[in-house]
Amino acid sequence: MDFPRALRERRTGRRLSQLDLALRAGTTQRHLSFIESGRSLPGRNMVVRLAESMGLPLRERNELLLAAGYAPVYPESPLDGPELAPVRTAIDHVLRGHLPYPALVVDRNGDLIAANSAFDLITEGAAADLVGPGTNVYRLALHPDGLAPRVGNLAEWAHHVLARLGHLAELRAELAGYVPEPGPSAGALGFAVPLRLRTSYGELRLMTTVTTFATAVDVTLAELKLEAFLPADRATADALLAAAAGSTGTPAPGSRDPGLRGPGSPTTSRTTATARRTRSAPDPP
Repeated sequence: MDFPRALRERRTGRRLSQLDLALRAGTTQRHLSFIESGRSLPGRNMVVRLAESMGLPLRERNELLLAAGYAPVYPESPLDGPELAPVRTAIDHVLRGHLPYPALVVDRNGDLIAANSAFDLITEGAAADLVGPGTNVYRLALHPDGLAPRVGNLAEWAHHVLARLGHLAELRAELAGYVPEPGPSAGALGFAVPLRLRTSYGELRLMTTVTTFATAVDVTLAELKLEAFLPADRATADALLAAAAGSTGTPAPGSRDPGLRGPGSPTTSRTTATARRTRSAPDPP
């Protein structure tokens, strides 16, 4: 795609006028008009300023630079490479620290990168081909052979999941065909829609939070999302504690936590493949 068209599509997609974007980027509307018409070629710094002013993800900023004829400025390091070793350590720390509650890390497509052992309770009973390496957590959440049969408020939960897939149109269309139309939010907490999931430890009512690396300047890091589940009631908290007590024991001092799975984290816990994916390079239920 040529640069003028790429810029114009991103600007209009964010419902910004030329004047709005020009003011944000510290230029004039006339100059921006010349750029979008192809009458003026922007310098690399101007392309970066325009991309930043539109709040584009790092991947799209690189794409805009390429369209303008410049090399990308944001690296895309493999998650298992030495550059992101501190990130892997941080992920391990956060996932371990969230036990006995489930937590996982996904990429921009919703493919599983790592999870703690508490996530096994979420995936119990799901088909093996949905919980293997590279599990897509959105498909796992809504597929008839995944979590869907055990979700007590499937229509509401599906609406919540599908709303997060705006950038994954093909996957969204597939998953929308699996679930009923959203109904009234009768199972809501009044401030959030919980996941009501039937498990071998009883029905869990879980809230979710999503965390990102806010200051990332590496594409891979910027696209990682940490999804953490929290109990919405005392019964759920007790059930998760009981499940943790019945799973793997405490690791010996200095050893890897067997409840952690993912890049750089060997494990002896069950369903190892559920939370491990080999990636060369890089979007809960």
